[in-house]
Amino acid sequence: MVLADLGRKINGAIQSMSKASVIDDKVVDEMLKEICKALMESDINIRLIQGLRKNVKESINLDENTGAVNKKRNIQKAVMDELTSLVDPGVEAWKPKKGKANVIMFVGLQGSGKTTTCTKLASFYQRKGWKTCLVCTDTFRAGAFDQLKQNATKAKIPYYGSYTETDPVQLAHEGVSKFKKDNFEIIIVDTSGRHKQEQELFNEMQQISSAVNPDSTIFVMDGTIGQAADAQARAFKEAANVGSIIVTKMDGHAKGGGAISAVAATQCPIIFIGTGEHMHDLERFAPGPFISKMMGMGDISGLMETVQDMKLDQNKDLMKKLEQGQFSIRDMYDQFTTILKMGPLSKVMGMMPGIPPELLAGTEAEGGNRIKRFMCIMDSMSAQELDGEGKEFVDQPKRLVRVARGSGTTVAEVETLLQQYKTFAAMVKKMGGQNGLLKNMQGMQQGGAGNPMMNQNKMAQAMKQLQSGGLGNIPGLGGMDIQGMINQMGGMSGVQDMMKSMMGGGGMPGMPGMGGPGGAGGMPDFSQMAKMMKSMGMG
Repeated sequence: MVLADLGRKINGAIQSMSKASVIDDKVVDEMLKEICKALMESDINIRLIQGLRKNVKESINLDENTGAVNKKRNIQKAVMDELTSLVDPGVEAWKPKKGKANVIMFVGLQGSGKTTTCTKLASFYQRKGWKTCLVCTDTFRAGAFDQLKQNATKAKIPYYGSYTETDPVQLAHEGVSKFKKDNFEIIIVDTSGRHKQEQELFNEMQQISSAVNPDSTIFVMDGTIGQAADAQARAFKEAANVGSIIVTKMDGHAKGGGAISAVAATQCPIIFIGTGEHMHDLERFAPGPFISKMMGMGDISGLMETVQDMKLDQNKDLMKKLEQGQFSIRDMYDQFTTILKMGPLSKVMGMMPGIPPELLAGTEAEGGNRIKRFMCIMDSMSAQELDGEGKEFVDQPKRLVRVARGSGTTVAEVETLLQQYKTFAAMVKKMGGQNGLLKNMQGMQQGGAGNPMMNQNKMAQAMKQLQSGGLGNIPGLGGMDIQGMINQMGGMSGVQDMMKSMMGGGGMPGMPGMGGPGGAGGMPDFSQMAKMMKSMGMG
């Protein structure tokens, strides 16, 4: 998780304040001191930190005649609001329009990850259903076209470039014209970078811009430069009419917060942050969800977007079986496949409320490898075993040895897989059927807004049923705060809004669970809100 260490330190300061029996100026000052220290370590400008401290102090009133609990909540809210404003430029970013050619030009210094980010953005919009393509105009760097061609081929995105043409302006004009004729909706133009902010670079950018007339110019900036991002962002904004910024190399670097806050101070909107080298390592940036995720409070909107991108509602047979309380080993295999398609486990788990950032350390390697080993074990099972419920292994224990030998694993690992399957199968049975959780959730939806009390009662009943339906058997979920999770989604109204979007039009399956450290390795793809609520507690 990006800036997980910063979030952990700020959370620690807030928790220390929450433990105090009396909330006074001394306690608040001590909390703010720790927060400011953590922000300075992330290379955030001292003036911005001083402003945050001042605003938090002004927004809270310790003399109010309210209980200690309310004071603590007010202080926490003030801190969260100021952290959000710290990374919020307050400017609406440009958005592409469907049904027309949207030309996006990328600019930036050499080595900032511009070419890779071009392909990431094209892949992002492709997953959303846009017709995307790439144009390489980088004739300065050796191997630039080869790099873009390799990335585009891997992501199955059309591209245009040349090994012989040396005029970047001509390349840009030809490429954009070609793709416009072919009715492409997102045309991304990759330009040359330089080692320093030379006038030659700006002249070339302006010439290409005049040739293709881009709808948006995106500046790709290296997040490791910290506070220096301020001057760089201002220079490009003035010279190239930059409309938005993508900050790269945010995967764990200590100065990432400084770069984001510095760019926000220029009032130039950040639209994405790069968090790795792979195609899916590009996250949409929004100030509120970013801070919430950093603090370990999850990102519900990002989670829903990831689920929708996967088009999980296409598996109608599985949906029907889940509603009936049926779940086979083959179904679990399908869910593991879906989980791996969603990208890094740590990224998806970071969107789930209640999962501390420190728990995500090592999640990617451990969880991903564990799921792959489980899938390898299931590949060694016969069709009868996959479509069954594990009874064959109880009746004939020799099957365990055969599957272990065939998959190159141990009998103990096969037994672990079967135990995980039994846990989730039991949960599906608890949720399915006439009196299951899914029926309660549907009843809640049918209740409508006209009877909010009935909806609230049904939600409470459903959540109680969910918690007793098997979550307590999964390590780390014994003390799951259901009410806290509901609050994270904006209270009952927020839950109902999400249910409407998920249940309307046939419904969308939920979010598959994750395999994390000490976790369960994977969960079934439960329907609608019920399944998603289960997933959010996974640890």
